[in-house]
Amino acid sequence: MPTPRPPEPPEPPEPPERIGLFGGTFDPPHLGHVAALRAVSTALSLDRLLLVVANDPWQKSSSRVVTPAEERYALAQALAEGIPGVEASRMEIDRGGPSYTVTTVEALRAEAVASGRPVPQIYLVIGADLLAELGTWERADDLRTMVTLAVVSRPPTPSPTSTPSPTSTPTTTTGHLRTAPRGWRVEWVDGPLVDVSSSAVRDVLERGGPVDELVPAAVMRCIRRRNLYAVHR
Repeated sequence: MPTPRPPEPPEPPEPPERIGLFGGTFDPPHLGHVAALRAVSTALSLDRLLLVVANDPWQKSSSRVVTPAEERYALAQALAEGIPGVEASRMEIDRGGPSYTVTTVEALRAEAVASGRPVPQIYLVIGADLLAELGTWERADDLRTMVTLAVVSRPPTPSPTSTPSPTSTPTTTTGHLRTAPRGWRVEWVDGPLVDVSSSAVRDVLERGGPVDELVPAAVMRCIRRRNLYAVHR
């Protein structure tokens, strides 16, 4: 009798997708966003890096008029087109209502499971200045179990007077201590200091001033084409 063939080895399990999630109002996007996206793309081996446009940024919309979501999505698309591997996402716009990061993360996880793929590894991209605000986010305790923070900050510098907060976990690097919020998984991403904010860009545009050093050219073209921020006033 012929010798039976050994069974084929099982297919190796599909590795989970590595997704970077950079959410925001992007009103408008600026070169600080570009610097953060490039830093994350360089530092982390991501399969996708999503620029997620908030539909209703509930922490901002109660205090100022926010540019309509479709306009901000067009600006985010213009930004993403200039950065390889980055894609603008309208999932929060299509969902409607207030935008909560935890809901977006749950949607990405559910989407993977529904298609038979492993639950993705999600890296939530934030600036170091937002670490102190994490506790105010919707369902922050649930969020921290589902994501790793990709915190974009300046490279550490020596600071002998720095002391870690009693409510945070120190992460040792060369020079200055970086402190991670307790209970969160953190990847530190060295990024350049780009001293610009969306509110500063809006102020300059509304005064009719130049923003060539603050906003990518593609975003500025989109602003002019859509007549946003009173550029044709």
